[in-house]
Amino acid sequence: MSDATLHATTPDPGDFAVQIADQIESFLVAVTEVAKGDEPDSAVPFLLLEVSQLLLAGGRLGAHEDILPDERYEPDMGPEPDVDDLRLRLAAMLDPVDVYSEVFDPYEPRKAPVPARISDDLADVMADLRHGMAHYRAGRTTEALWWWQFSYFSNWGSTASATLRALQSLVAHVRLNQPLQELDGLDTDQDLSEDALAEEAGRVMAEEIGGPLGLREVK
Repeated sequence: MSDATLHATTPDPGDFAVQIADQIESFLVAVTEVAKGDEPDSAVPFLLLEVSQLLLAGGRLGAHEDILPDERYEPDMGPEPDVDDLRLRLAAMLDPVDVYSEVFDPYEPRKAPVPARISDDLADVMADLRHGMAHYRAGRTTEALWWWQFSYFSNWGSTASATLRALQSLVAHVRLNQPLQELDGLDTDQDLSEDALAEEAGRVMAEEIGGPLGLREVK
């Protein structure tokens, strides 16, 4: 797509910034609410929806021309918001389906999948988005857009995409009544190679996630 096409289809920069900020703010609020654990039975489908919507904002940032900050050096934002509590809450709620296998870069041949955690991924994405939101709330709109676009390419875009695939797989197994074998000690310290590639979430997934949603239960 040419620069001319991008300019022709991109909304007014002010409107674009507001729309992106609204989508990101919606994700931040939603995941924070999920992490409270008030409705654990609906957490996975809800996270699937929220990550999908976030990646729409990411796609728009990715298709936009390069956004350059107003200043050469990024203003000091002070201490980064702590996401450890959110990470731990999500990990406890998503256990035992938290760990999944991921191919880090599909364009690098013969790369073995690596274990990852949905809770870690979501916390990392939240940290990136909150950093940009701090700029936005301080009135540094261009700086916020630059950060969200840069970190989309360098971190949160690929992280959220991998998380989306894991969440979609979980919901699909429940919807299609196709339970995985029971989780057998897989963790992020483990080397996922050959037979260990299959990440196994098991019947517990269907029982804890599927039943309360009215999905088909595993017999």
